[in-house]
Amino acid sequence: MRVGRVVVALAAGAAAIAGAVIWHSATRNFVRGEQPTRAVPAAIPVTAGTATTRDVPVYVEGLGTVQAFNAVAVKTRVDGQITAVLFREGQEVAVGDPLFQIDPRPFQAALQQAQATKEKDEAQLKSAQLDLNRYASLLPSGSQTRQSYDQQKGTVGQLQASAKADQAQIDSAQLNVDYATIRSPIEGRTGQRMVDVGNIVQTSQNVSLVAITQIKPIFVSFTVPAERLDDIRNSQARGPPKVTAYAMDDKTALADGELTLIDNQVDAATGTIHLKAQFQNLDEVLWPGEFVNAHITLSIRQDAVTVPAETVMQGPSGAYVYVLADDNTAHRRGVDIAATQGGLAVVSKGLEAGERVVVEGQYRLADGAKVRIDNAQQAARGPRSTR
Repeated sequence: MRVGRVVVALAAGAAAIAGAVIWHSATRNFVRGEQPTRAVPAAIPVTAGTATTRDVPVYVEGLGTVQAFNAVAVKTRVDGQITAVLFREGQEVAVGDPLFQIDPRPFQAALQQAQATKEKDEAQLKSAQLDLNRYASLLPSGSQTRQSYDQQKGTVGQLQASAKADQAQIDSAQLNVDYATIRSPIEGRTGQRMVDVGNIVQTSQNVSLVAITQIKPIFVSFTVPAERLDDIRNSQARGPPKVTAYAMDDKTALADGELTLIDNQVDAATGTIHLKAQFQNLDEVLWPGEFVNAHITLSIRQDAVTVPAETVMQGPSGAYVYVLADDNTAHRRGVDIAATQGGLAVVSKGLEAGERVVVEGQYRLADGAKVRIDNAQQAARGPRSTR
């Protein structure tokens, strides 16, 4: 029992001695005026760019589809058996090019019969006309009665009407002969052939034999928000606005055309207005049914100050950027953004051309922070182009 008390006493004495040593050392440092060493904050790595001036188009964009300028489902106008296919699938055809041949022999026989009937009626008409002339010459002398003359005149009129009816039958039969050769009604490209040689086709079946689409020129049908309608109409008043079709990535420009239609009413369900633009499409880069992004150029901002879109950040007080001083100190500055398009932000107020800004890495910055430009090549390159 006594030994345990001795051990506790010795431990307490050792702790008191250690505390005294620590207090004495701290007191000595304080007396000498020594202060704790503080680490200098390291510069924050960022990517820098330069505000530049350029001509920036003001445009409205909308999602749309490519539509054929004309599209026709070719069908038969007579009944019969197909004896020949006169085109290749996917072939370019002109107006009047033959596509299918239907057996023409029944129609040719009907035509010959109508022609023969007309010849018979014309012969009868010629004889009746001669009799009428004789009756007319005998009528003044009383050798022929007025009744006989009138009857003969009526016979001539009937035969004349029969001749006209015969000519109508000939024209109808000739049409059937012509319809036996099915021709392209428009210029365009043929699609898949739906009927093969040897099949019987009938007008009552209403079956499409082949579809033809005209793709030069071609349309793009799209919609834009209705609140931009006044801007579009004002631009159209100065001339047809330019429309550029972009691929679905909204970066690859496919073709340039002109706005041809502003629909006559706004879609109340979606709050959009339907538009249509025409493209020459000589290189056939646009294809019916394809989805595209359409950009309507309304005007051009001359010498606009621009920076990469990722440069601009949003805060409680609005948009701002970090501007770099000569000593690579980043300073936060509020800006007014007129538009953001094509990867660029158009700055209308708060930034001058030639000023350096932080493009990447600004999320770690505070006002007055020291930075280190980590990518000198990208900093020299500046903002990217819209096209």
